[in-house]
Amino acid sequence: MKDVISDLYEKITGESTSLGKLFSKIPGIEGYMERSRRREADQLLRETIAARLEEIRLQLGNVHDELGQDIIKAIDHADSFGRVDTKLMGLIGKIKDAPQGYAGFFDAVKVKEEDLARLYAFDEQMLNHVDQIEAGVAALGKAVREDGDIAGALRELDTAVDEANRTFATRGELLSGVADY
Repeated sequence: MKDVISDLYEKITGESTSLGKLFSKIPGIEGYMERSRRREADQLLRETIAARLEEIRLQLGNVHDELGQDIIKAIDHADSFGRVDTKLMGLIGKIKDAPQGYAGFFDAVKVKEEDLARLYAFDEQMLNHVDQIEAGVAALGKAVREDGDIAGALRELDTAVDEANRTFATRGELLSGVADY
């Protein structure tokens, strides 16, 4: 997961323009440019996480369609499927709509450089949650195809989505904890 974060950040920081080179020669502007690149990396990371979750949600829909071939099972698990899908859809919306995780030079909230490691650790944790949700959908699909414990797989997936939602809900607290006013 660290590689994903590093790759995204490197993609942003590796893009160098003539204007950027000029600005880098102005005293004090380098820190501003660095913060700007970090904001872009944060936005790109959140977009990546949301896109992966949307793909996973489509996979969940495919599993639901497979389950629908057996009407009795589909009815038995309709509420659980609906609940997981709603929570997943809500998480995707929260991630897409979240404020940027790094304040700009002229913003009222400034994130200290030494606190960025906490933000990156948070991002890594969110990527781990995405992996867990994806594994949960895969396990659910297997349970549906092999006539396994569908209810148990749904509970585990629901728990994974809940944990991701709880973690993401702490993002605002994390950002306010690393900010100066």
